[in-house]
Amino acid sequence: MFRKTALTLTAAMMMAGAAFADGHSKDIVDTAIGADDFNTLVAAVEAAGLVDTLKGEGPFTVFAPTDAAFAALPEGTVETLLKPENKDQLVAILTYHVVPGKVMSGDLSDDMTATTVQGSDIMIDLDNGVMVNDATVVSADIEAGNGVIHVIDKVIMPK
Repeated sequence: MFRKTALTLTAAMMMAGAAFADGHSKDIVDTAIGADDFNTLVAAVEAAGLVDTLKGEGPFTVFAPTDAAFAALPEGTVETLLKPENKDQLVAILTYHVVPGKVMSGDLSDDMTATTVQGSDIMIDLDNGVMVNDATVVSADIEAGNGVIHVIDKVIMPK
């Protein structure tokens, strides 16, 4: 009886562990692809050659602009940035949206700065919701296997 119960408990724990792990097994790139509101961001990450990096171990915190955020840029901006000759500028913009480490919304504080992978700082303001520079966080704490995504409503630009 004890052996059967122990085997049943062990099997149940293994299945629960696999189910939990599967919930966060997608990396940041695959999570963005699955969300279906980041087609432009995914295309930009591919054009910039950053897919392998964002599929890496991490952890990373990504402030991810939606397709609507990219569409709000001046006409022709996205198309221009996606050209091979503008890859360095595209990499700088995309890496400005990434902070090393896993920063959950509960870890944020008002008027805090965070240094991005690009090297410049972003400003976090909590006075009117959660703002990253002049972008609003519209959805927070989307966990991935190698970090977290916070959805923002604007593309933020390094100085």
